[in-house]
Amino acid sequence: MTLELEQIFGQESALDATDRVQSAGTALEELLVSAKKQDYLTVGVYESAKIMNVDPDNVAFCVLATDEEYECDIALQIHFTLIQAFCFDNDINVVRVNDIERLAELVGTEEAGEPKDAHCILVRSPGSESWKDPALDKLHLFCEESRSVYDWVPTITLPER
Repeated sequence: MTLELEQIFGQESALDATDRVQSAGTALEELLVSAKKQDYLTVGVYESAKIMNVDPDNVAFCVLATDEEYECDIALQIHFTLIQAFCFDNDINVVRVNDIERLAELVGTEEAGEPKDAHCILVRSPGSESWKDPALDKLHLFCEESRSVYDWVPTITLPER
């Protein structure tokens, strides 16, 4: 059996894509942990919408999360569409994550001990000196590469625990 040149390149690009997504998942986890320590996270659909309306220039990154339980939630999907449009209009990179429980673990719980609404998470970069994190740079590059192949809201898989 011989492999055609297209088959060889197709296999390589599939492996590269898997590595890119895994690397992006690790970078996203690092970014969320770091931003949480700095108190640069906004968690929740409504809280995020408020921040984007009041101070869009200080939003560095957006994460939208769902799972099978919420895929039929029309109101949530409308919010996601509006948030994505806002992010595109304001040059904010946005990704999707399909593991809302894992995201909720990373961002913590409410004061009452309930998990936070992790459907939308913003990473802010407040102040004149822009907060820089190597993981944020990796994610920006991942989003840029994804857009180059017309994947406007790429999906990231968080690393297993």
